[in-house]
Amino acid sequence: MSMYGRDPWGGPLEICHDSATDDDRSRNLDLDRAALSRTLDETQQSWLLAGPGDQGRKKKRYVDLGCLLVSRKLFLWTLGLLLAAAALAGIAAGIAKAVPRHQAPPAPLDQFTLALRKALMFFNAQKSGKLPKHNNVPWRGDSCLKDGRSDARRDLSGGYYDGGSAVKFNFASAFSMTLLSWSVIEYNAKYEAAGELGHVRDTIKWGADYLLKTFNSTAHSIDRLIAQVGGAAMSDGPSQPNDHYCWMRPEDIDYPRPVTECHTCPDLGAEMAAALAAASIVFKDNRVYSHKLLHGATTVWDFARKGGSRQTYSLPRSDAAKFYNSTGYWDEYMWGGSWMYLATGNSSYLQFATDANLANHAHVFSRPPNYGVFSWDNKLPGAQVLLSRLRLFLSPGYPYEEMLRTYHNQTSTIMCSYLPDFRSFNRTKGGLIQLNHGQPQPLQYVVNAAFLASLFSDYLEAADTPGWYCGPHFYSIEVLRNFARTQMEYILGKNPLKMSYVVGHGKHYPKRVHHRGASIPKKKGVHPGCKEGWTWRDTKKPNPHIIVGAMVAGPDRHDGFKDVRKNRNYTEPTLAGNAGLVAALVALSGEGHGVDKNTMFSAVPPMFPSPPPPPAPWKP
Repeated sequence: MSMYGRDPWGGPLEICHDSATDDDRSRNLDLDRAALSRTLDETQQSWLLAGPGDQGRKKKRYVDLGCLLVSRKLFLWTLGLLLAAAALAGIAAGIAKAVPRHQAPPAPLDQFTLALRKALMFFNAQKSGKLPKHNNVPWRGDSCLKDGRSDARRDLSGGYYDGGSAVKFNFASAFSMTLLSWSVIEYNAKYEAAGELGHVRDTIKWGADYLLKTFNSTAHSIDRLIAQVGGAAMSDGPSQPNDHYCWMRPEDIDYPRPVTECHTCPDLGAEMAAALAAASIVFKDNRVYSHKLLHGATTVWDFARKGGSRQTYSLPRSDAAKFYNSTGYWDEYMWGGSWMYLATGNSSYLQFATDANLANHAHVFSRPPNYGVFSWDNKLPGAQVLLSRLRLFLSPGYPYEEMLRTYHNQTSTIMCSYLPDFRSFNRTKGGLIQLNHGQPQPLQYVVNAAFLASLFSDYLEAADTPGWYCGPHFYSIEVLRNFARTQMEYILGKNPLKMSYVVGHGKHYPKRVHHRGASIPKKKGVHPGCKEGWTWRDTKKPNPHIIVGAMVAGPDRHDGFKDVRKNRNYTEPTLAGNAGLVAALVALSGEGHGVDKNTMFSAVPPMFPSPPPPPAPWKP
């Protein structure tokens, strides 16, 4: 008997009545459950998997992978292929790693970056005291470790020797540190790109640490400064040896080194305040050290501003008057006051720096022969550029705007005087500007002008200004950059003599540098005395040591140069000269332009009050 129902797939469904009884079905079900619960061996599994007619063939073996049952032969082939592929991939990777890769070589560094790296090495060669382990000048060693202990009864070791002798002139040294700090604040990213940021920071710290030794930097009030360590006066004989008369390596000095103090020296005090204040901005990431520098700057600034009898630090007939004579202190007041404002944000310093009486004393409104010549003696051009920066980027307005506009206009005039179209300064036939009017040692003034020109052009670009006016004529910032670039190219070898005036840069550079340490060979156990070194001073042989990065004094006004060790007007390098060289090179280095607009003003409070917050939304 059958019944037909509907198959869910669309066909008829036939239900057959089985004749088996309920007991039979129950017994069969129990047998099925027992069979399912018993584990089958491989032979039984093959019977179950075999198709019709397969029972008589060779039985296959299978591998149980848990969720999958596969042929053992297939499994082994698959596993073998995977292992072989992995081995081949490993061999290929090893070969690829062993074969040298042909990558495109990095772009060569520009000549200004290459020269920058060398120029900073000069400061390593000028270090006095206990040298750091990685000074990288193998012919230098510890020297003058007892400076100050007998005369001043204080530790005055450290710092930098000024030039070819072992004298430490603090006036020029402080200016050098200010200039280096300024360049780091403006071009931090360029130093980092050149791989020299850590080097230049160490250079500044070495100088700043020494300056803090030259007065009681932990006090709030002082009455004296150390102006000089070592003697440079000409001596009549060996009975009075000093750092000028003797030709000795600093490591071999065995004669007394006098210490010169000053009690009324506003020029030196203001310059030291500028150096420490600028360095405090450089090291603002180190709060403890930055605060230490700023405290010292405040102390020495207050000393510089003390009333009473004021006179320049370079007294008549002194060593300083011969080598670093200061012609006034009003420009240092403007320079130091500007840096104190930028380091502290205290508006009293800005009021002082923009005072009309100060500007008059500093010859802002007159045109002395050295007008526009930035140097260790004349800080006015640098101070005016610095204050022009404040006007361009912050626009402080009343009551500073009038004097800041004056400084800005004067800066524009100075930049005009650097251009060939104007005849404020002569040029050699080779194109070198004569900022010191044909006097010896011209390069130190040229590099400072190149730095200011590059800096001012970057200021204008950052302020979205394409140029500036010289009278009725408009000049683009590229004209100013071209001035800086051509002057530095002259110094690096693009001149009639094809001579690089930076030692170690290029193939043709001075070999007989006026430098005691570089001109005397370093021999173990040999210590030439005061007069014994004259043999090396007077020989025509090249120096046994190359003082890498030293910028010599430079050519004469006819583009001539004498590579003679005894003539310091041609071949002596100086600390201040190399500081300007480093600043100019970093400004021109790399592919891009631009300054760090914000770091300089990190301590300056907002010029205007913040606008009030918007009112709360109206609710009905």
